[in-house]
Amino acid sequence: MKIIAVIGAGTMGNGIAHTFAQSGFTVKLIDVSEKALDKGMATIFANLDRMVAKGTISKEDKFKTLNNIITYTDIEDGVVGVDLVVEAASENVELKLNIFKKLNEFCSHNTIFATNTSSISITQIGAIVAHPERVIGMHFMNPVPLMPLVEVIRGNKTSDEVTKIIMTLAEKLGKTPVEVNDFPGFVTNRILMPMINESIETLDNKVAGVYEIDTVMKLGMGHPMGPLQLADFIGLDVCLAILNVMHDGFKNPKYAPCPLLVNMVRAGKLGVKSGEGFYDYSKSKKAEKVSKQFN
Repeated sequence: MKIIAVIGAGTMGNGIAHTFAQSGFTVKLIDVSEKALDKGMATIFANLDRMVAKGTISKEDKFKTLNNIITYTDIEDGVVGVDLVVEAASENVELKLNIFKKLNEFCSHNTIFATNTSSISITQIGAIVAHPERVIGMHFMNPVPLMPLVEVIRGNKTSDEVTKIIMTLAEKLGKTPVEVNDFPGFVTNRILMPMINESIETLDNKVAGVYEIDTVMKLGMGHPMGPLQLADFIGLDVCLAILNVMHDGFKNPKYAPCPLLVNMVRAGKLGVKSGEGFYDYSKSKKAEKVSKQFN
């Protein structure tokens, strides 16, 4: 493994590209527009600057990392000669399937296909490519450069060889890989999303307010971040998409998204990235002010 393609320069994609590049891999970062790539690279630059300021890395490490990243707007050009593709596009099944159809056409039969999906079936993705044994889930946590876990998800046809390669690769990145099987939500979101959804139900039922719910979970349960703040950080649209996948996959009403969550997404209140969710982020990215909707 020497050359890695990362598809998607958004929050997860630029974090994945950063992490591979910092570990010495050549990274081809691919997105549909120069604007998206510029934004992704600006985020990587800023995150590296913070690491230099904290003494985590040297200035030399920063520039080596940046020099390891090449950007592309054309997926066919970007995946030439790569050993691994990590897809990190939006959590939309049709978008992801379309990307993997292109990868099947453009990549060598030896290329390993990984997806950073947080809920969509690895088996479903593998079914549309010629070599499903080389398709695997590589679910990084946000923020990728800092979070130690990689959830490695085996599809029904993922080979032992590919699983071993990806587990070893994650360790080379300084991560702790955990192997799980292919079920909606895997382990992380099968447990996390119902908790977030129940927190939103608790708010909607007026059991307690935003601040109170988050404070109970932080001080009483030892969570570093309250569930409503975490939902804002993840993105309420992402939470909704994951819950919909789980509800559809299990056909169990306990995974049905709370109507309040649905309505907030419809209203464009997506959390940190839109400036408002359960908290107001217009003046600070920290969850310091509860959204006026819940005052």
